[in-house]
Amino acid sequence: MIERYALPEMTAVWEDRARFERWLQIEILAVEARCLAGQVPREDFEKIRDNARFDIDRINAIEQVTRHDVIAFLTSVSESLGPESRHIHFGMTSSDVLDTCLATQFRDAGGLIREALEGYGAALASLIARVRGVPCMGRTHGMHAEPTTLALKFAGHYSEYLRCAERFSQAMKSVCTGTISGAVGTYAHLGTSVEEYVCSRLGIGFEPVPTQIVARDRHAQFLYALAAIGGALERFAMEIRHLQRTEVGEAEESFTRGQKGSSAMPHKKNPIIGERLCGFARLLRGYLAAGLENTALWHERDISHSGAERFIFPDACGVALYALRKAAGLAEGLVIDRAAVRRNIEISGDRYHSQSLLLLLVNRGATREDSYAMVQKAAMTAMEQGVSFLEAALGSGEIMGVLTREEVEDACRMEKHTDNEAVVLSRLGLA
Repeated sequence: MIERYALPEMTAVWEDRARFERWLQIEILAVEARCLAGQVPREDFEKIRDNARFDIDRINAIEQVTRHDVIAFLTSVSESLGPESRHIHFGMTSSDVLDTCLATQFRDAGGLIREALEGYGAALASLIARVRGVPCMGRTHGMHAEPTTLALKFAGHYSEYLRCAERFSQAMKSVCTGTISGAVGTYAHLGTSVEEYVCSRLGIGFEPVPTQIVARDRHAQFLYALAAIGGALERFAMEIRHLQRTEVGEAEESFTRGQKGSSAMPHKKNPIIGERLCGFARLLRGYLAAGLENTALWHERDISHSGAERFIFPDACGVALYALRKAAGLAEGLVIDRAAVRRNIEISGDRYHSQSLLLLLVNRGATREDSYAMVQKAAMTAMEQGVSFLEAALGSGEIMGVLTREEVEDACRMEKHTDNEAVVLSRLGLA
């Protein structure tokens, strides 16, 4: 994660020292499990527990020769111990340390992301509460359609948040999985009890059928959950970006004291957070693509996934956390111009009553095809001649041959578009 967007609490999960500390914890827990099973003298375990250390500079120097990071780490640790070092890494292989460590990193990084995701949901709920009962123009294909409400508009994003939260919870259960199974995952020199003990102490699950590594579909599922979160944030951000356009002007990002919108044009207030969120969503989808490619490995394992994962996991978690916090701030600080919202409804005149008139004609016995043709003709006449839809409908001999004047006038006054707001919000627990 580049420094501009890095958050220190997430960086702390993935930095080298934290990673080596997790490796050492896993190795010590494995020795402890064997000690409890009577396979390691208690005295030796206590020496390892109390004295095992590593030196990052020494690890880096050793790796320059060995070209193997885990061996370099184990060598550094062994140098801090005496003969008891023989118990370190007994019956284990590199992937036991790497994948079990990775599970703990997902555990901690995921906790940060879950908290931020809940914060985004709370911000959306607060925004919905602010705008309840405010009619606005709904749009399809970017064009005025029929009125809806701002609360219903943003409730759709809240509903997607709930789905994201559920997906993320399931992904966390899957990806927080380790293994201490040895070469090709057979437990041949270790037994299954060590794995069960280590993973239990770390608060993670263990792979039921390891192949020396944890299956990478778990990691792909986690990346999909992050990409889905990115997509949800992108959809919310894009809605705000459209509403902030000069021609629409219904909403805008908060603009802080001293903030500048353009280096050339002092009058500009640009939707920079929304645009950044859209860009980050692209990154998260890209990380998912690499994660999906990593699921198919040769036989019991290869390391074609390894190098890619050193980039995509820290970055994906960092991007997701940063984006969620920015999205929450966007929702919390969103400025609504209610006058512009009303003005944009009025721009369409009364043509959005066309469906009400269409359905009334159908109820009076006309076919849907004939009703549609009559109403469409009246709507086009209203637009071309610059008159109201009601006036055009009353001037239609076809429509007036089916309906009375009072029925047409009632149909063009009906305001049912906001009646069910409370019902829909109650489905989301927001009533």
